[in-house]
Amino acid sequence: MKFRPNLLRVQSGISMIEVLVTLLILMIGLLGLAGLQMQGLRSEMESYQRVQALILLQDMVGRMNANRENAATYVGNDIGAAGDGQPDDCTGLAAGKPRDICEWSNALKGASEKTGGNSVGAMIGGLGCITELSAADRIYQISVAWQGMGKTLASTESDCGQGQYGDDAERRVVSLTLRMADLSGGT
Repeated sequence: MKFRPNLLRVQSGISMIEVLVTLLILMIGLLGLAGLQMQGLRSEMESYQRVQALILLQDMVGRMNANRENAATYVGNDIGAAGDGQPDDCTGLAAGKPRDICEWSNALKGASEKTGGNSVGAMIGGLGCITELSAADRIYQISVAWQGMGKTLASTESDCGQGQYGDDAERRVVSLTLRMADLSGGT
């Protein structure tokens, strides 16, 4: 009689290796899924900050349009910075430019939403800049800058907030050019 090896004995331990390989593949897949989740959260935060910046940009455009005779007085940089001298309560300021700049500064600082006493309602390190591009034609550039969640190409759209966030590849900027129409009816 010929001796036949027991097939169970030859394959002993193979099932354990298969289980370990399966677990390894599953772990790699779960780590990839966790990385994808983190990237999704980062993209969501970037999107939220961009929308907030666009809302604040449109807010200042509306304020300047409402006070078009004094639009040139709105020009300034680093509005919303920690030491910009604007009070937390703007109600005591005169209507017009002083109150508009104060309220915009507070909005850039995120003062509309607070958690634990900290302002969290806007972008990270939000700054506003208003630049006069042409005094004769009454053309202004309004920009909002903030710190992004990661590095991208450095913005060349505006120099608002340049050098404020460490690396300029982490600075995000949205800008709008505003041209004030002459509504006086003169020549």
